[in-house]
Amino acid sequence: MAIETILASEFAVNVVLPFLLIFVLVFAVLQKSKLLGEGKRQIDALIALAVALIVVAFSWATHVIAFLMPFLAVSLVVLLVLMILLGMINKEGEDWNKMFPGWFRIVLGIIIVIAVIIAVLVATGQWDLIYGYLVEDSSPTNVFINIIFLAIVVGAIVAVILSGKAKKKD
Repeated sequence: MAIETILASEFAVNVVLPFLLIFVLVFAVLQKSKLLGEGKRQIDALIALAVALIVVAFSWATHVIAFLMPFLAVSLVVLLVLMILLGMINKEGEDWNKMFPGWFRIVLGIIIVIAVIIAVLVATGQWDLIYGYLVEDSSPTNVFINIIFLAIVVGAIVAVILSGKAKKKD
């Protein structure tokens, strides 16, 4: 017989916790950005309250949030373990930027972005559709062509982003 705690109840998981998360996030963004002006805590709180209530009103939104939070927690634990292990080989006082070259940070960022995109696709139920289109409904030749096309699109997006950064430096 499993004992269910208050925090594991359906009401807490689907209503209370997503409400608190969205309220705090929206309030923090409004406070940090000072979008509505400085010293407008009450207005920021009311807007955060309205947004959080709207999000909780849509069950699919709370399901996506509830699905992504364990992914976030596990990812943070993996990163923490990685940082602890890397910290063991890092000399005391040594700059982490010297330890990790720029290409390593870029590759790590790309891996994180890909993982988040896949997690969001799975959470929204779109992963099966995309996976089926790319792999299951196609012959091996079509799968190869789809992957090459996807790589070209991603490469074009990266080229545009990097060329934009180069122009900003000039």
